[in-house]
Amino acid sequence: MLNPNLDEIQLTKDEYERYSRHIILPEVGLEGQKRLKAASVLCIGTGGLGSPLLLYLAAAGIGRIGIVDFDVVDSSNLQRQVIHATSWVGKPKIESAKNRILEINPNCQVDLYETRLSAENALEIMEPYDVVVDGTDNFPTRYLVNDACVLLNKPNVYGSIFRFEGQATVFNYEGGPNYRDLYPEPPPPGMVPSCAEGGVLGVLCGIIGTIQATETVKIILGQGNTLSGRLMLYNALDMKFRELKLRPNPERPVIDKLIDYEFFCGIPQAKAEEEKRQMEMQEMTVQELKELLDSGADDFVLLDVRNSNEYEIAKIPGSVLVPLPDIESGEGVEKVKELLNGHRLIAHCKMGGRSAKALGILKEVGIEGTNVKGGITAWSREVDSSVPEY
Repeated sequence: MLNPNLDEIQLTKDEYERYSRHIILPEVGLEGQKRLKAASVLCIGTGGLGSPLLLYLAAAGIGRIGIVDFDVVDSSNLQRQVIHATSWVGKPKIESAKNRILEINPNCQVDLYETRLSAENALEIMEPYDVVVDGTDNFPTRYLVNDACVLLNKPNVYGSIFRFEGQATVFNYEGGPNYRDLYPEPPPPGMVPSCAEGGVLGVLCGIIGTIQATETVKIILGQGNTLSGRLMLYNALDMKFRELKLRPNPERPVIDKLIDYEFFCGIPQAKAEEEKRQMEMQEMTVQELKELLDSGADDFVLLDVRNSNEYEIAKIPGSVLVPLPDIESGEGVEKVKELLNGHRLIAHCKMGGRSAKALGILKEVGIEGTNVKGGITAWSREVDSSVPEY
């Protein structure tokens, strides 16, 4: 309802005071504040992007806010997901977010959808809202949100973050491009590391999330120039913003239905290949590794393929560091050969994925090895709790 009947929208005395700094802006005014109160926004995700976004949408006076998430608050979230607090660890994120929103602004209506967004429920969940904001961190959901917005003719306010870099734009707005104009095809599974693997600067989430909130408010107010047709790129280390122009691709396939986005992004295929690789690969548990280490055996090399900064955080006694990127480049392969010198190879990483990949590369040059299931995370949880878990 981006063009509501404003005669039906009234502000209370408390709301006049609450939103006074908005109302005195000529670009907002009383009419604009009524538009915000009449508006409805759906946020997909209450993580790094959704947290600052929801805080500012609530503070701005958005009348109806929907939240889609099925995760619980984890202590590792608190470094960047500022809507959640320590007391909410282990509890549903959507409940934590609603609690904080209503503390900021009790005038908001908050709708909760504790479910995974899918092709089966996306249209029904998204249909009642004026604007959809994508705060997700995976490609299948991004394509799903995009396609559903196209089918429903909803603006899609997009943001993404990784390490020290972020990007934001507005898709499917006033004839502008959509996500498939930026990424016609998804990258192969595993090519783009997750934040859990690659890390992310906490305050970066705040910058990109508040930009998404800004664009959402501008769309509702009908003021200013949105990022539609422009991809904003931000580098926190250099403190630089850049822009790339985006245009609709006239040859882009027509979006006329929702599809299986996991399959489209190659997730089931990659899982099948991974399962096949694991069946062919020798594995050992962390308990078996501990027994081997306690036995005093010296006929093996325990290879850690994580990055050097991870190795500084926590390490398994006796392990030797050769990061996966070095093995991928070939430089680390020679180092592994020197280390082995006739010994057998055991490899680990944080959770087992990167070490499996490293062993696959080494197998191609004739080096067989055993992968530690669960990596150092399993070691910390099941063998030695004094080893920090990150």
